[in-house]
Formats: sequence, structure tokens, C-alpha cells
Amino acid sequence: MEIAIRTIGNSKGVVLPKPLLAQAGLEGQATASVMVENGAIVLRKPASAVRAGWALAAVSLATKGGDAMLMGEFGNVEDEELSW
Repeated sequence: MEIAIRTIGNSKGVVLPKPLLAQAGLEGQATASVMVENGAIVLRKPASAVRAGWALAAVSLATKGGDAMLMGEFGNVEDEELSW
């Protein structure tokens, strides 16, 4: 498949057909990671943010009661005598 490279101001751009984006898994993406590899321009799905979705997963776990302490509350008996 060949596509046109268009002038956009001082830059160039291409319009990617929807089926091509779907094949690459980029159809619903608003951004893509772009790089040059061996003389080819390569688009990939952007990497997920570190810890993405952790907050939502924690809320889901808590609503199911899966966030109970494994060992219960405990402390060092000797610590009560310490003064800071």
C-alpha cells in the first residue's frame, strides 16, 4: 500500500487508513510511539504509564473484602517503654 506524504505547514504528514490502524492495534488510540528502525518509520502503541490502573484495582479489591491484613495487628511489647 502506498500513501501520500502531504505538506502541513513546515512539516509533512500522512493519513493512515482505518483498517491499517486496526491491524496495528492503534484504532482507538489518541497517541502512538514513533521511532526510526533500520530506515523505516515505526508506529507502536504507547507504553502504559507505570502503575496505571493500580488505584482502580485497589478500590475493586477493597469492595470485595480482599484488602484485609494477612497477619493482623501486632507490635513489639518492649516498644511501649521507649520514649522518643
